[in-house]
Amino acid sequence: MKKWLTLALVSALALLFILICIKEEKKILAATPTSWRLDQNADCAVVLTGGSGRIREGFTLLEQGRVKKLIVSGVNPTSTLYQIFPQLPAYSHVSESDVVLEKRSGTTYGNAVQSEALVEALHCRSVLLVTSTLHMHRAVATFRARFPPEIQIKPHAMVSGSVKPGFFELNIEILKSVFYSLWAY
Repeated sequence: MKKWLTLALVSALALLFILICIKEEKKILAATPTSWRLDQNADCAVVLTGGSGRIREGFTLLEQGRVKKLIVSGVNPTSTLYQIFPQLPAYSHVSESDVVLEKRSGTTYGNAVQSEALVEALHCRSVLLVTSTLHMHRAVATFRARFPPEIQIKPHAMVSGSVKPGFFELNIEILKSVFYSLWAY
């Protein structure tokens, strides 16, 4: 009897975990690219490092005047501005003083914590959050949970790699999202 009860409990927990994963998968896959569809403006942009094209997108937003300040979050502590973006001289309307390299974070939660202080110091009331479509659900949820409600977080999702994520990368993001949903948002 005890063995069946244990088996039933384990089965129920496994089913609950699968249902939670399916729910998170739907939220993750609901993110659509906004970078080429919407002409969004904000006081600041926060670019989360880790994917191709994100940093360039942030500089393009700054160059076009769609943001006033650019925070690049999760930069290697030893990197300089020209090392992470050697194309900077081609962006004639970008001033180095409008770019902040955040070098302390190594996770999405760390990005939110470290960026919050910078956003407040720069007096930004609205933020374009630049990351991949795959990462956007977790990033937006984390930033919204961490930031004060008067600071507007606007998703600025980009396609990183293929439009549809692969099985492995999607499942890794699902697991991260489930974990973050337990403690970060």
